[in-house]
Amino acid sequence: MFGLQRGVLERVADTQSPQPALAIVRRTLRPWTPAANDWVVWCEAVSDPGNLGTILRSAEAFGASGVLLSTGSVDPTNPKVVRASAGAVFHVAVVEDASLSDVREAGYSIVGTSSHEDGRTVALDDADLSGKVCLAMGNEARGLEESFGADTWVTIPHRGRSESLNVAMAATIMCFATANQHSRTTHNE
Repeated sequence: MFGLQRGVLERVADTQSPQPALAIVRRTLRPWTPAANDWVVWCEAVSDPGNLGTILRSAEAFGASGVLLSTGSVDPTNPKVVRASAGAVFHVAVVEDASLSDVREAGYSIVGTSSHEDGRTVALDDADLSGKVCLAMGNEARGLEESFGADTWVTIPHRGRSESLNVAMAATIMCFATANQHSRTTHNE
């Protein structure tokens, strides 16, 4: 460990007020191995670094075994992703350019999220999130396309005037609900 002269950190950092710690680390990918009763989060072209970092943080906090990123998602090593993840990017498996067909072949049920309550959606409180599930979160601007191919579509009911929740907030709620269902299933066995 060594000290820097005053002002050096501020010149090399990509933030206005950098934290007093700086590290250079070798990137090691944690492998994702599907397991019997685990769950994962799928990010469909999530492009905002803050959103992806928050999703990683929530997924790790609630016990997801991995976060799978579709082609077109932001780089998980982006400094803003790393900061927003609060270190979770180092503790949860992150799979870039993931294949939804691989997830399906591994036996996961695909749970698509939608901000629209319609004939195809189930309210979150009524959704079965037990077993091997993949929570699919859509792009910030477009969400998930209707043709996405989810096995189940879930909506998070809300009472306010907002049309939808931010993808990171929705992912946090979905992760919390999934962890609770998995916890109840484990305790009842």
